[in-house]
Amino acid sequence: MKSNKYKILILSDLKKSTSTTLKSTVSLAKMINGDIEFFHVKKPTDIVEKENQLSAMRTINEKHNITRKKIEKLIKSISEDYGVNVKHSFTFGNIKNEIANHIEKVKPDIIVVGKRRQKPINLIGDNLTSFVLKKHDGLIFIASDKNTIEPNKELTLGVLNATEKSFNSDFAQKLIKHTQKPLKSFRIIKKTDALKKTNEAALGNNIVEYVFEENDNTIKNLSNYLSKNNINLLCFDRGHRNTKNNTNSIKTNINDVIRNLNVSLLLTTEQKLKI
Repeated sequence: MKSNKYKILILSDLKKSTSTTLKSTVSLAKMINGDIEFFHVKKPTDIVEKENQLSAMRTINEKHNITRKKIEKLIKSISEDYGVNVKHSFTFGNIKNEIANHIEKVKPDIIVVGKRRQKPINLIGDNLTSFVLKKHDGLIFIASDKNTIEPNKELTLGVLNATEKSFNSDFAQKLIKHTQKPLKSFRIIKKTDALKKTNEAALGNNIVEYVFEENDNTIKNLSNYLSKNNINLLCFDRGHRNTKNNTNSIKTNINDVIRNLNVSLLLTTEQKLKI
């Protein structure tokens, strides 16, 4: 069991959805006993364009002060409303390099990024979410700007591609403790007639499972079920990178899940804590 607090790192582009991302992260942190750090990177080319050196330095200093005040105002509002301390920092430089260095320095348990409604994830350009997926083997929380997870309120939690082991970690137990019952489990398979009866001993009596046969409308149908059940957090077990899936189970395309489901997502691998 994990004795220390979970380290949660928010990577933000400071767009309109940042406040909802922060709110959902605060909610998660309260449930699992986590510490939050907020990090922002701005490309120098977004600040200075074709200016002389003196003018460029003046512009950078101005943008530095503006960015600092914007972050401090945002963090202060969330901290005062929910009684949570949020560390924060920012820098100017190459986005991927700066983020990679910060991840290596902080070694977070969970990385948080924001999700745009009905759009591919481009946190700060250059498809950064794909970069984070490759860089971070642990939990990744993609916070939807539509379905905010409210602090101090119960979750309506769903799980996709869950296994028996998915419910056994300290992290999972903490999250489930704050979840409305019954828990909703979703599974995508190749043929419905090949599915054996759910192992109730493994999943438990407080879990309801929905099974979908793979076809062109699978993700759309799943999205409808999530909406009908008011799911505001879906945990997606990505599985181990080097393990082949069971022949009866579909390795759901992670990009399809991210792109098409309008709900906050918690992505994990078998290499780290699972839910």
